[in-house]
Amino acid sequence: MANEAEHNHDEHNHSEEHSHDHSHEDSHEESPYLYPIISLILLLLGIGLDYFYKNPSFWNETTRIIFYGIAFLLVGWDVLKIAFQNLTSGNVFTEFFLMSIATLGAFYIGEYPEGVAVMLFYAIGELFQGAAVSRAKRNIKALLDVRPNTANVFRENTWQISKPETIKVGEKILVKVGEKVPLDGIILTESSSFDTSALTGESKPQTIKQGEQVLAGMINLEKIIEVEVSKLFTESSIARILELVQNATSKKAPTELFIRKFAKIYTPIVVFLAIGLVFLPYFFIENYTFHTWLYRALIFLVISCPCALVISIPLGYFGGIGAASRNGILFKGSNYLDLMAKVTTVVMDKTGTLTKGVFKVQEIKTMIDEKLFLQYLKTVESHSTHPVAKAIIAYVNEAEIEELPTKIEGLEEISGHGMKGIIHGQTILVGNLKLLKKFDIIYGTELENIVETIVVVAIDSEMIGYVLIADQLKDDAQVAIQRLRAMGIQKTIMLSGDKSSIVQKTASLLGISAAYGDLLPENKVEKVQELKADASQLIAFVGDGINDAPVLALADVGIAMGGLGSDVAIETADVVIQTDQPSKIATAINISKKTKQIVWQNIGLAFGVKAIVLILGAGGLATMWEAVFADVGVALLAILNAVRVQNMKF
Repeated sequence: MANEAEHNHDEHNHSEEHSHDHSHEDSHEESPYLYPIISLILLLLGIGLDYFYKNPSFWNETTRIIFYGIAFLLVGWDVLKIAFQNLTSGNVFTEFFLMSIATLGAFYIGEYPEGVAVMLFYAIGELFQGAAVSRAKRNIKALLDVRPNTANVFRENTWQISKPETIKVGEKILVKVGEKVPLDGIILTESSSFDTSALTGESKPQTIKQGEQVLAGMINLEKIIEVEVSKLFTESSIARILELVQNATSKKAPTELFIRKFAKIYTPIVVFLAIGLVFLPYFFIENYTFHTWLYRALIFLVISCPCALVISIPLGYFGGIGAASRNGILFKGSNYLDLMAKVTTVVMDKTGTLTKGVFKVQEIKTMIDEKLFLQYLKTVESHSTHPVAKAIIAYVNEAEIEELPTKIEGLEEISGHGMKGIIHGQTILVGNLKLLKKFDIIYGTELENIVETIVVVAIDSEMIGYVLIADQLKDDAQVAIQRLRAMGIQKTIMLSGDKSSIVQKTASLLGISAAYGDLLPENKVEKVQELKADASQLIAFVGDGINDAPVLALADVGIAMGGLGSDVAIETADVVIQTDQPSKIATAINISKKTKQIVWQNIGLAFGVKAIVLILGAGGLATMWEAVFADVGVALLAILNAVRVQNMKF
């Protein structure tokens, strides 16, 4: 059998050794199952006639050759054709050559059913393999097929339906309720709500306002919107991810490359051994019979076909890529599946990787009634656009607390400190500790040691309370570290540009083994270089793919979180976690380990069974039927084993 797994799922990658095309899907458009079914019926009928029909006037040698020949050509023509094409191009020693001479030899010595059986089971193996590859493709497409086929574009003073590929930057498109956004662009309508789950994994709808960016693949939920296209279809984030997946199989794992090289050396050795098996016994055995030793050599050739290896190994890796895609993880190549299985150290960014990158109220301390305290806060902060102010307003709104009925007077923003105003004739201050110092207001020194962002409130020169605000941990951040530790990865490191005290507290909460804060991008690079100095460590770095691009490129495996929103992530990272969940790091490692395990199981199965049957065949204890099992039967088992990774729960 050929390296059809690669050929079928990567049609654009016609390398020298895989430039052939012999899939039944391509050769016989009516149905890939038709010819194998007819061949099987003819084979069974022929075997029945051999055993039960003894009329030589009809069922003679000529009739048998014609009958079995038709059954043979129905399923073996493609293989014979490719073997001939390879011969004429100088590529003699291929698996097609082995199968061709073995089956034609079987016809030569009158073993017609065995010759047909080899090609028939090969064809059945092709069908199994094609089904497995199609399933893996469906897993990938189910995750990524979020592209609309058409777009409403404004041209010649009217709305026209057009292909997204034909729309240019600057053109205006219309997106109706329930439709997918066809291209990246800037929203021109006041605002709308969007389902972004296909891109970010976030089930909660997102409101995007006028002037903000919408991405291809988002679903418009609220009202008809107009969008000005900012990127060509081929440059949109989703198109680039789709291209990434289509090219994922072009980067081969070392195991795949080894098997390919091994087959090139192995095949000519097998051919010469088979020739030796035919002629050498003549010099050592008294009752030498050419027919007997030719039959054994043909068995030897059929057994020796490296089908199970050449098919099941690429299929195993492709299945791993498909299983990862089903779990929201995109590998750029099977070589990264191999590397991920060997990871010993996971280094992570903090903001946007383990935390949501969104400020949220963590704690409230007040010396007055909490509701009144929050009313004061809302009355002042509603006049600010600072992210901290927005976090406070969101918290107060969630608590359904209104502003004070009396409006604030004399509102003044003090740059770098906070805000000052008058409510009910009382002077109110809302801001940081520097604001209290500026107005000589006394506060406890313990506030200086607080890690989180602190917003203090004072009325008439007396502090009445404070709010602690911090970036919120992702829901599965703690689970992510626990899962990594459970998998034997004890070395987890956090590198962040955030202040050291916050980084250390986050690391402590999550159980991360080491953490470093106040780092510039170049400092992160230095830290990873220090880790790489230890050759025994294989390092995966996980970042948001924007400021972390240099480290993503430097690490043994670069993993981008939420990469669909970032071109840098797509370009630089080796793995993209589409769902933005840190727990998927462990899932990616687990899938990689299972994939590698299955690949090595297939290698062991193929070599083990072939070695046993080769010995039996050389000694005359195995027939062509055992040879068929050792070749195509083992290949079928290996294919079924490779498919298992797609059914596993991770």
